[in-house]
Amino acid sequence: MASGDVVATRPAGDLPIGTVVTNSGRVSGVRFPDSEVPGFPFSPDELLRLDDALSECSENARVRFSVYIGDLGSDPVASAREVLLQGPEPAHGALIAVSPNSKDIAIVSGKAVAGRINDRVAALGVTAAAGSFRRDDLIDGLVSAIRVMATAAVAP
Repeated sequence: MASGDVVATRPAGDLPIGTVVTNSGRVSGVRFPDSEVPGFPFSPDELLRLDDALSECSENARVRFSVYIGDLGSDPVASAREVLLQGPEPAHGALIAVSPNSKDIAIVSGKAVAGRINDRVAALGVTAAAGSFRRDDLIDGLVSAIRVMATAAVAP
């Protein structure tokens, strides 16, 4: 087999238009910029809102805000700390971790920002998110929490 050959594991007629099977066996396809990505829980607009809030608030508060959505296990705070440590500049970070299935929320911060992102600020973030979370609007809750926490972190 020559380099660059496409190896099909199923007939080409079974693939959607604009899709190929790569040499590694992965199916790769094109999509229009405004089309939904199948299997993603959030729309492109929701992800853009979250990204804008993370970028703007991180810059204004000088805290590297991040979000984790997934299972946090039996000790949500310990799991959130592990996730924070895997990110860039964990000492300057604040993580909002949400476990949708168990409805746990954990907010942890790095050593360099712990004085500004403390228990009081974390409680403000959870309170800001709670109403939206109750309405199953995860993105709105996360954006609200990030904005409230950033505001509290820069307050004199």
